[in-house]
Amino acid sequence: MKILVLNSGSSSIKFQLIEMPSEKLLCNGLLERIGEQDAIINYHSNSADEKRTEPIESYNEGLQKMMDLLLDTQKGVIQSLDEIEAVGHRVVHGGNSFSDTVLLTDEVKKEIEKYCALAPLHNPNNLEGILVAEKLIPKAKQVAVFDTAFHQTVPKHAKTYAIPKELTEKEEIQLYGFHGISHKYVSEKARAYLGEKSDKIITIHLGNGCSMTAIQNGISIDHSLGFGPANGLIMGTRSGDIDHTIIFHLVNELGYELEEVNTLLTKKSGMLGLTGFSDLREISERAEKGDADCLLALKMNAYRIKKYIGSYTAAMNGLDAIVFTAGIGENSVIIRELVCEELEYLGIHLDKKANSKRVDELREINTENAKVKALVIPTNEEIEIAKQSFLMMNVER
Repeated sequence: MKILVLNSGSSSIKFQLIEMPSEKLLCNGLLERIGEQDAIINYHSNSADEKRTEPIESYNEGLQKMMDLLLDTQKGVIQSLDEIEAVGHRVVHGGNSFSDTVLLTDEVKKEIEKYCALAPLHNPNNLEGILVAEKLIPKAKQVAVFDTAFHQTVPKHAKTYAIPKELTEKEEIQLYGFHGISHKYVSEKARAYLGEKSDKIITIHLGNGCSMTAIQNGISIDHSLGFGPANGLIMGTRSGDIDHTIIFHLVNELGYELEEVNTLLTKKSGMLGLTGFSDLREISERAEKGDADCLLALKMNAYRIKKYIGSYTAAMNGLDAIVFTAGIGENSVIIRELVCEELEYLGIHLDKKANSKRVDELREINTENAKVKALVIPTNEEIEIAKQSFLMMNVER
């Protein structure tokens, strides 16, 4: 069974065409910087490798370019889109409506749309991907896999906000958590690797969006993102944790409209607001050359992560391992080093030589005698989505 997996991020589309149940990768690709004139298209199959830069104005345009690559007579891997039996979609916010993978129906799409206001950088793009895929691949089953589902296990005392009960109970304002597909995937890899010493793990997903999860005995017990995917860690364009009185100050004293504040905190803040750049590669290069703003931003980013490591270690009454994953977590030597330094009291001792190696596989970056393992585990949300989509297809049959 060929399953196309679509993972639409806040400014990117990852895709993989996977043969299930063998998990054989037929092709994969990444479209980055969507909405910009210098968008990047990466595509790989057994017969072709391609990287090019060109304008991609919208997700609709990006998805169409992706379909063209799949069908290309020289580079493609299928002759007809009818060969694809299922399309698995990553959907960021499912609220309390979904605790598991589901087939997409009109009702499900309405629920996804309902949560667009809570995940404005993601759910609209997820929904657009669904609608385009339905149009371009009408014979395939469309499956939704939710980032929020993994965090349904977070206990009430951790997910409830200290606001009036009618808001938490009637309006369901609570911590939902995100990046659950990634946190689930890498935590299972970590537990398989660590064996018995895997009860208390902190997974650190660092990309354009960033989050951390405290995972005890394989389940999520706390998470850094909350009602929407905007709080917690410092991200590419999102501020992360902020004193909410700043919002009232911006509106009441500085004359901002609420929509302007929302745009400011989700699209103009974070690393972009601190440095003028959202790409950590550019920021790191400038920091190495002595750029004061970029140096400060890196230190702030790492400091916020360290605070969450401390709080989650306390919540779990101990720590067996931390896991770095996603684009920045897997590739940024400097962020991992800044995060791990001066955490010896927790049992975290970084091996700088191991940390500097760039290997695309699970590896330890801790010293041999470290009490707590520090792991780098490449995430593969697409394989996890394909697994869940395949299981759903079998249930339907």
